[in-house]
Amino acid sequence: MRTPAELTALFRAHGRKVTAQRQCIFSVLQGDVSHPTAEAVYDAARRRMQTISLKTVYQTLHELAALGEIAALDLGTGMARFDPNVEQVHHHLVCRSCGRVRDLHVDFSALRVPPGADAGFEVGEAEVVFRGLCDGCRKPGTAARAAATGPAPASSG
Repeated sequence: MRTPAELTALFRAHGRKVTAQRQCIFSVLQGDVSHPTAEAVYDAARRRMQTISLKTVYQTLHELAALGEIAALDLGTGMARFDPNVEQVHHHLVCRSCGRVRDLHVDFSALRVPPGADAGFEVGEAEVVFRGLCDGCRKPGTAARAAATGPAPASSG
C-alpha cells in the first residue's frame, strides 16, 4: 500500500477532498495486514481522532477501493474486509471460528477452468479462499467453545 503522503497526493490528483480524518484513515491502514473491517478501522482511527465518523471511514475505504489502492473483500465472514495488499496477487486463509484473515502467497498460475466448464464466461482472474481454524482457535477448548456458541464476530486481527 502507498504511504499516507502518497495517498493524500493521489486523492488530490483525482479531485477528492483530503481531510485530517482521511489522512488518519490512511495512517491506520498503513502496514495493517489484518484485513480489517470498516468498524475496526473506525475504532483504530477514533483512538487517534475523536471527531472521525463511521460514515467517513466507509466513504474513504470505498474511494480507496475505487482507486485500486485497497481491495474490498467478501470472504463470508459476515462483514466486508479491506485488504491494503494489492501489489501482490494472493489468496486468503479464513478462520471459520474467529474470522481471522491472512494472506496466502502461492503460485496458482496453473489454476484453470476446465475446457467447456466456463459456461460462456471469459475468466480473467481467480480468487481462492481456504477456510479452516487458525492456530489460536485450534488450541484445546477454543474450537469446542466456538462450535458451541457459533462463529465469533469478524475480528480485525
